[in-house]
Amino acid sequence: MSGTILEPGQIAAAASKPAFLQLPPRNLFGLRAERLARLAEGHALGGYLGLLAAVCRAQQQVLDAPPPVPAADPQRCAQAIAHGMPPLACDNAVREDAWLALLDAWLDALVPPVPVNPSLNAALEQLRGADMGQRKAWGVALVSGQYASVPAGVAPFVGAALQLAWSHWLLTADLAAIAEAEDQQTCPACGALPMAGVVHGHGVRNGLRYLVCSQCACEWHYVRLKCSHCKSTKRLDYLHLEHSPHGVRAEACPECRHYLKQLYLEREPAGEALSADLASLDLDLLLDGEGYLRQAPNLLMMPGGEG
Repeated sequence: MSGTILEPGQIAAAASKPAFLQLPPRNLFGLRAERLARLAEGHALGGYLGLLAAVCRAQQQVLDAPPPVPAADPQRCAQAIAHGMPPLACDNAVREDAWLALLDAWLDALVPPVPVNPSLNAALEQLRGADMGQRKAWGVALVSGQYASVPAGVAPFVGAALQLAWSHWLLTADLAAIAEAEDQQTCPACGALPMAGVVHGHGVRNGLRYLVCSQCACEWHYVRLKCSHCKSTKRLDYLHLEHSPHGVRAEACPECRHYLKQLYLEREPAGEALSADLASLDLDLLLDGEGYLRQAPNLLMMPGGEG
């Protein structure tokens, strides 16, 4: 059965069934920047969140006016979909050159907050000075989960470029033929892991949980009360901290000891998954201390290795 894909930011009010896939709005990075700037006010990690707001503003600027890059190959996408594979498979495309032009454009657009931290300057200079082969190697390492192979200061910026590139392709590709699948644990569009879950609070998706891709920001429906890592339907724990962003809870599975944060839009209608995740890192620390593993990364807070 073919899945339904809504256009960015639209809800099909007359639809009898919610869409399996939901594309992000075209101003996604701008919305993230605004949300991060608000969350930074009075936050213990305010400087860090402010920097990432600048990262997202640069992403939006390039998404609005991208450099010339090859579009996703329609025939290649169609063949992948026909074989049940993600049409924008990140593990393949990251080995090609096209996304590097978007990295350069993002570096040109980035305006770091003032005063600029010396370590931030050093990381940006390391990235600017890296040749094409090194940049591509870092991208491959992040996509494949080899985080220690990427310098810690460079990792979030390579991650930002990957997000930008795959969101660009997602919003320009024809994905209408993607079939709805039960228990879809990775992004149907690019194959990346989910960064978080979003429980919607209105419209045809009211009460439904969608997983949010860590790379292209595509959302896909995944039933609630089921671990999206091991598929267990046994009792799940929902943990939160009183001072964490409103509407954020971690769905922790006692079976596999993994967790995924959930953003409840009924409680926080203006919330956005990536910014809520970044503003609730204290919840990650709590879960780490209790022996839980984070299910998937947030590409803007990649651990990385030593410089």
